[in-house]
Amino acid sequence: MSNHQLTKSQIAECYISEMPVRSKLARVISSKTVFRGRVFNVDSDEVIEPGGVKARREIVRHPGSIVVLAVDDAGSGKDPLVLLERQYRYAADKRLWELPAGRIDPGESHLAAARRELLEETGFTATRWQHAIDFYASPGFVDEVMHLFLARGLTRGKAQPEDDERITVRFFPLRQTIKMALSGRIIDGKTLAGIFWLQKHWESRESEARNQSLKG
Repeated sequence: MSNHQLTKSQIAECYISEMPVRSKLARVISSKTVFRGRVFNVDSDEVIEPGGVKARREIVRHPGSIVVLAVDDAGSGKDPLVLLERQYRYAADKRLWELPAGRIDPGESHLAAARRELLEETGFTATRWQHAIDFYASPGFVDEVMHLFLARGLTRGKAQPEDDERITVRFFPLRQTIKMALSGRIIDGKTLAGIFWLQKHWESRESEARNQSLKG
């Protein structure tokens, strides 16, 4: 079993989302919340950073997000199918191909948030979940951490999008998503991270399977 494979006990103890500790390495001289929004706040902090650097930092405070890499690998082919969704993003003023993702609600575990977002945005549920990687979305000014989960054993259902969401979903072969990323058709950061992680993960699986076959 992979070190990242969730056991039943790990699922039960899946950690709860909290606002990150303001600073462990820097000394905060002053901090003021200059904006409070529905999704995030903005703080203006005066700090002394490691190395003695004194600066004022405007930081977007976000409770964290999950990203779902939903994969259909039940077919006979070796290339898994990746579930992508397409929606309009006002900040980018583009319709983007993305992995399902969303904010973690207060008191909600990462895994529970992943299950909820997959169902709400795509209508799919999954029986097998695996924690993949965590990463900062844009650490220069946002403290948001994104938690990527691999979801397998998919079952189609009815999506439950929010009122302001207009989402279409489609499966793509992994090889095609890689081509889309390299050609600029996929330009969303979390999606790029997810599909390139999946490429290496699947290569490792195939290599391990070949080695086991040779040993047999």
